Amino acid sequence: MDLFFQLTLAGLAIGSIYSCVALAVVMIYQATDHFNFAQGEMAMFSTFVAWTFLGLGAPVWLALIATVVVSFIAGVIIERVIIKPVENAPIFNQIIVFIGLLVILNNVAGWIWEFTIKPFPSVFPSDLGFQSDLIGPHNLGVIVLTLVVLFLIFLFFRFTRVGLAMRAAAANPDSARLVGVSVSWMLALGWGLAAAVGAIGGVLVAPIVYLEPNMMSGVLLYGFAGALLGGVSTPFGAVMGGLIIGVLENWVGQYVPGGSELKLTFALIMIVGVLLVKPAGLFGRVVVKRV
Repeated sequence: MDLFFQLTLAGLAIGSIYSCVALAVVMIYQATDHFNFAQGEMAMFSTFVAWTFLGLGAPVWLALIATVVVSFIAGVIIERVIIKPVENAPIFNQIIVFIGLLVILNNVAGWIWEFTIKPFPSVFPSDLGFQSDLIGPHNLGVIVLTLVVLFLIFLFFRFTRVGLAMRAAAANPDSARLVGVSVSWMLALGWGLAAAVGAIGGVLVAPIVYLEPNMMSGVLLYGFAGALLGGVSTPFGAVMGGLIIGVLENWVGQYVPGGSELKLTFALIMIVGVLLVKPAGLFGRVVVKRV
């Protein structure tokens, strides 16, 4: 039974990181109606920025905060410079832009920091003042920090004027413009927030998968699976989907014969299964568009 609880708690920890990625994916999806295939590379690039701050001698938490700020600004700039000019272009053009951004960020990161694997320290202390056989300090810290971040995001979108304006811009841009909301800038802020949330996910997962330009490839796939499982129309669903994927991934790896080799395949099966059986996801709603 201890093994079951260990797997579940470890699954919640890695699922918390998937939730951050899934939430970032959903935030941009609601703004653009498309998946941002470069979301993982944006998070990877942010993690390298954090690694650079650490190399300059910054304390780990200061490096994390500075990285979140830099990532937010970079997300806004990417939307203004790269995404906005093609927002009314055909879907194929926009998807090509996302894929191009993915390749550019990956190669630029390799050019600046090289493709060698680097260790990345945990932002949490190795000794939390107590010992537990069920969960380690990093995994426990990941769960707590993720919950705090998600709660702050909930408060932002629920109780602040900017958050409400961003929700209105994503839900009904035309009506939002009629009441004076700057939809264009709300979308840019959405990209900034998504980049900041993705950066936190990258910094949290780097001590587990190690730092290198391709570190987020698998994580992004699990993030997509979590977003689709929970529903791309609801941030809450994306968070729950990421947690469920994290736990199920660990259970599959332990209890299915040869499951450790099937974890990535499991994520792909979840994506295909959800699209076939319940495209709106477990917590999403079916969106009907008039044509």
